[in-house]
Amino acid sequence: YLLRDWDVIIAKIDQWLPRDHAETVRGIIRSIDETIAGFVRGQGIVILFLAAFYGIGLTLTGLDFGLLIGIGAGLISFVPYFGMLIGLAISLTVAVVQFGEWAPVVFVLAVFGSGQIVESFYLTPKLVGGSVGLHALWVIFALMAGGALFGFTGVLLAIPVAATIGVLVRFFLIRYLESALYLGRNTTASISDAEEK
Repeated sequence: YLLRDWDVIIAKIDQWLPRDHAETVRGIIRSIDETIAGFVRGQGIVILFLAAFYGIGLTLTGLDFGLLIGIGAGLISFVPYFGMLIGLAISLTVAVVQFGEWAPVVFVLAVFGSGQIVESFYLTPKLVGGSVGLHALWVIFALMAGGALFGFTGVLLAIPVAATIGVLVRFFLIRYLESALYLGRNTTASISDAEEK
C-alpha cells in the first residue's frame, strides 16, 4: 500500500512545506535521495564482489559446496562483518569435517581474511564512501560508532545516517559561507552600496 500510494503521500507532504523555502527543502531531500541511492549502488557492487571472491576462493580450496557457501556469505555481507562471520563459521565446519587436516582450514581462513581486508580497506571506503560523498575515514568511523552506540542496528544504519548528516552539513556550510555572519558587515554593506550605484 505504501508503494501504491507513494506519489499521493509525497504530494501531501509537499503541501506542508513552507512556501518560501519549499524549493530549498526539495533540493535537500533530492540530495539525500541521490546520496542514499549511491550508497545502495556502491553496497551492491561490494556485495557482488564479495560473493564472487568468496565463491571462487572457496572453490579453489576444494571445499565441498564452496561456491554456494561463498556466494551466500557474499550476498549477506550487506551487514558489515555478519556475512563474513556466518560464511566463515560454515566454511570452517565443512572444512574440518571434509579434510580432517589443518592446511585446507588455513586456506579457508585466508580466503575470508583477504576478502575482509579488501572489503574493509578498499572497496567499502572507495565505492560506498565515494558514492555517498564521505571520506574513507568517516565511513570507518561511522561503522564503528554506529556499532558501539546502537549495536547491530547501528551498523546497518551507520552509512546512510552519516551520508544524510553529510548532505545537511554541506548545505549549512554553503549557507554559512554566503551569509553576512561569515562575510562580515562591511562586505555586505559594500556589496549593497555597489548594487545601488
